Amino acid sequence: MIGRITGVLAEKQPPHVLVDVGGIGYEIDVPMSTFYNLPATGDRITRYTHLTIREDAHLLYGFGTEAERQAFRQLLKVSGIGAKTALSVLSGMSVTDLANAIAAQETGRITKVPGIGKKTAERLLLELRDKFSAAVATISSTGAAPSSEADILNALNALGYNDKEALWAVKQLPADASVSDGIRQALKALSKS
Repeated sequence: MIGRITGVLAEKQPPHVLVDVGGIGYEIDVPMSTFYNLPATGDRITRYTHLTIREDAHLLYGFGTEAERQAFRQLLKVSGIGAKTALSVLSGMSVTDLANAIAAQETGRITKVPGIGKKTAERLLLELRDKFSAAVATISSTGAAPSSEADILNALNALGYNDKEALWAVKQLPADASVSDGIRQALKALSKS
């Protein structure tokens, strides 16, 4: 899996970007929210990515924040929502707006996204009601979270802690904690709770 790409922004044509990494150009589809925040062509960028392998293609999707990537992955789990629709949702609303719409079960906010009808919006809200990660909502509500905070959350989730426990532990950490120190301190905090 390709989790992150760092390289030179070679081309940008909505919704695609071309990132040159050591002489290899990676075509990446991005939501418009990420596209609008891209630097000038020729600048160095880092993007979180999601790789989809199909029978006829390998597709790479890029995101400016870990919260966007997590939201994209949650959207893909909804039946009837493919990558293009997920990108459309993230292009039409921020992760915070999506989290709020899901929490409030507001179909109207979702149907404002082009390509999302009432039935699809209802299915999306129903399926994501309990599954839309608290980590995605928390990361997005604080804006672009530091990557170390997102990495610590992911590590704690991988170790078997649920989102509530992981978020509580991360809130106990100092703001400047590195990933390795943060994981160690979070595990200590969780063992004492």
